[in-house]
Amino acid sequence: MSAEAAAAALRAGGLVILPTETVYGLAADAANASAVARLYEAKGRPRFNPLIAHVADLDAARAVAELGSLGERLAARFWPGPLTLVAPHRAGVSALARAGLETVAVRAPAHRIAQAVLRAFGGPLVAPSANRSGRPSPTTYADAVEETGASAALALDGGPCAIGLESTVVSVLDGVARLLRPGGLSRAEIEAVTGPLADAATDAKRSPGRLALHYAPDAPVRLNARAPRPGEAFLAYGPAPAGERVFQLSEGRDLREAAARLFALLRAADRTRPTAIAVSPIPMEGLGEAINDRLRRAAGFVG
Repeated sequence: MSAEAAAAALRAGGLVILPTETVYGLAADAANASAVARLYEAKGRPRFNPLIAHVADLDAARAVAELGSLGERLAARFWPGPLTLVAPHRAGVSALARAGLETVAVRAPAHRIAQAVLRAFGGPLVAPSANRSGRPSPTTYADAVEETGASAALALDGGPCAIGLESTVVSVLDGVARLLRPGGLSRAEIEAVTGPLADAATDAKRSPGRLALHYAPDAPVRLNARAPRPGEAFLAYGPAPAGERVFQLSEGRDLREAAARLFALLRAADRTRPTAIAVSPIPMEGLGEAINDRLRRAAGFVG
């Protein structure tokens, strides 16, 4: 399928499965409230959970949001890439997609197919992860089609996602940078531009991906496990015992490798129908902050 065919389907109000460098998204015309409503329905997503508007570049983002000088600096440094900025809405994104907020979340993805579709479409697309709400995000074409393919007019195969975690979300309201959701861009990388990030509690509602139970497989998730119990699958980080239900995030303890494998291995472990999925401790440094955020939500708690 071509970018032009995808753009035509989107203009007609259809949904399209779209690869990005973070995870696969289920895309819709951001300005078309009816299409956005179908997207919420396809995912079973609560409508108080705002969507991210995807744009081709900084110029396109300026039409959607008032980024201010801080947002402009962050966009210039990290776009296209796994950074979402929350700023006052200007135009082009329906109130439904914004969950009724006066702000909008916006990013420019780096994946070549996503870029081609955005340029062919010529406007912003909302594209939350192409899974049913609460499930692990799909990082392969097959998993995306299994989750929401029945609701999509077409699906584009971009291979496995390079990053494997959703974008980092940063609010730039009132010229203050606040981390709303850790993701594929580390806190340290952002703070190299902004300085220390401010408390995000007051702006948390403006970010997607903040539900207490989110990214969850069917089996319960047990964190900080040193070894699996009988009947459990095990996601290892570092050396691990052999076994049919042992899945390796990164034997060499590489956080980028672990991030890229996380959701796919949660799904693979879940398919073995274990009593639970035990997960090795993951350090909180770098991408570990985002990995632990996803694992805490998969386990049903944050803290």
